[in-house]
Amino acid sequence: MTDPKALRPASTVVLLRDTDHGMETLMLKRNKALMFAGGLWVFPGGAIDQEDIEAGGGDADETARIAAAREAQEECGLTPDLDNMVQLSQWTTPTAEPKRFQTWIYAAPIVQDDAVTIDGGEIHDHQWMRVADVVAAHKAGEMGMMPPTYVTLCSLLRYHNTADMIEGEKQITPPEVLPLFAKEDETVLVMFEGDAGYDNGQSTTPGARHRAVMQNGSWKYIYEGVSTDYPTFIPD
Repeated sequence: MTDPKALRPASTVVLLRDTDHGMETLMLKRNKALMFAGGLWVFPGGAIDQEDIEAGGGDADETARIAAAREAQEECGLTPDLDNMVQLSQWTTPTAEPKRFQTWIYAAPIVQDDAVTIDGGEIHDHQWMRVADVVAAHKAGEMGMMPPTYVTLCSLLRYHNTADMIEGEKQITPPEVLPLFAKEDETVLVMFEGDAGYDNGQSTTPGARHRAVMQNGSWKYIYEGVSTDYPTFIPD
């Protein structure tokens, strides 16, 4: 019998395009009826399947790139160039969750005129928006999303175009993130390595703060007093 909490590999890709008013990203809205992330805004992505593994020839990075490109084609009709993908991070679902994924997150440029096609089943809507506008819409409570999506978007705010993004991300070692969910009174939060409460699971532990906190329907990333052993996910 398969362990329901066993890690399943997955991959996603942030599709980006250059415009006269700044770098835009494609956001997809999931069907509200879906059990996982229903109604939330996401990047194209999904579980890595056996065909991806075989096509990757045993190379985990190549396999994840292939899967991300396949999912993008299936969910929005766009196919990013594997060679132009850069890895941003890897996120692993907290151990307490019933369904767990180890997800590679990539970014890739897309030709501006390529048409988006969604199926109306799993994906119900899409929008090309400037990265800063997506973050602002989330903060205003207009676009719900999960912590990895929010943190990833914030990490891209420092780039003006896709060339800068590719060059900048190639200089960085992609962080491997294992969040820890917690609750303080009625406040939901996720702690990351370097947070004073990460090792003992107690979010009220005095000390460094490396976490994302849900406030008024949106996430806020906090990085205060953290050791340099744990770099911020959102560089200036």
